[in-house]
Amino acid sequence: MPARAPLLRRDRSRQAAPQVLDHLRERILSLELAPGSVLSRAELAQAYGLSQTPIRDALLRLGEEGLVDIFPQHATVVSRIDVAAAQQAHFLRRSIECEIARVLAARPDSALIARLKAQLELQGALTGEESYPAFMAADREFHALMYAAAGVPELAELVRRRSGHVDRLRRLHLPTAGKLRQILKDHRRIVEAIAAGDPEAAQAAVREHLSGTLGRVEEIRRLHPDYLDG
Repeated sequence: MPARAPLLRRDRSRQAAPQVLDHLRERILSLELAPGSVLSRAELAQAYGLSQTPIRDALLRLGEEGLVDIFPQHATVVSRIDVAAAQQAHFLRRSIECEIARVLAARPDSALIARLKAQLELQGALTGEESYPAFMAADREFHALMYAAAGVPELAELVRRRSGHVDRLRRLHLPTAGKLRQILKDHRRIVEAIAAGDPEAAQAAVREHLSGTLGRVEEIRRLHPDYLDG
């Protein structure tokens, strides 16, 4: 972790630890901090211009999420991707989002459809640019809109906290030729099924959408053997 790490633009109205947590998590999920990276509490405190207390608290939370391995009195290291944990997170997300799709398709809402289509337009522009971080942010927003519309926004946070391993697998898979276009195509199918008021088609579209990355685990492992466990 170099001292020249990008500084956190802190919101002074919020506590420091949650902001450091979000920033470090994003750097881990984007693979800027790759599996095996050593995180020095002292160096992080210097880079962020903070005491070591909020850094310690953020690292403990990342440890609870399985994104770092903490070796007391020795080191904190970004964890390797746990395939078994990724599979369980995928099961949780698929179960929740299939039900969300069913609920939304059972009572289509024109305002929601308009918001989802606006997200599709944004994602289409980002697909052309192959802007992976921005595309991932737009992807999260697309799904967050569905959680909120179904009245379960807190479940989006639950899934996010559980999905660090599968999210890193997805980041490794994103550069695959045609992957961004396939995600956009999947999203369009989901929106079309919801707009058509077809719960079964909406669930099938979500199920297919979420099946891609885990079906390519062995290929990802072959390309990135040092990143995966299990």
